[in-house]
Amino acid sequence: MRILRIVMLLMAGLVLTSCASSKFRTYNGPQVTSVQVWKTQRTLALMHGSQTLEVYPFELGFAPNGHKYFEGDGKTPEGVYRIDRRNPNSQYHLSVGISYPDPEDVARALEAGLDPGGDIFIHGTPDMFVGRRDWTAGCIAVSNEAIEEIYAMVQDGTPIVIYP
Repeated sequence: MRILRIVMLLMAGLVLTSCASSKFRTYNGPQVTSVQVWKTQRTLALMHGSQTLEVYPFELGFAPNGHKYFEGDGKTPEGVYRIDRRNPNSQYHLSVGISYPDPEDVARALEAGLDPGGDIFIHGTPDMFVGRRDWTAGCIAVSNEAIEEIYAMVQDGTPIVIYP
């Protein structure tokens, strides 16, 4: 009977530990009405109207200056987009997608005979990149803790404005 009790306590501990370490959080605060990103300042703000709810530092693509024009340029887009998808199984902890390319981005790239690329996300940071500057292929990389909060707070359809 004592062994059964010990086994039950161990199993209960494992269940509680796995619940406590979940990357999925809940959020019950004000709705995030926009995401504002300032590339030069490396600042991402979650906004409710004109009220700032949260601010996060981030890393960019390996060629951070300027607007993204084609796949492989290492740049992060600039302009007004939307959060359009989420990936709970991201290789970068969690991620939320940005609606790049828009029709103007596609037309500009095609006019130059290039592919505009895509798959631009706000995502977490694998251990091997912690502390490195501007290492993504054009995404916005925040800490894993930050992406957990962003993933919970920002809904699909939310506008994201990315400034130079």
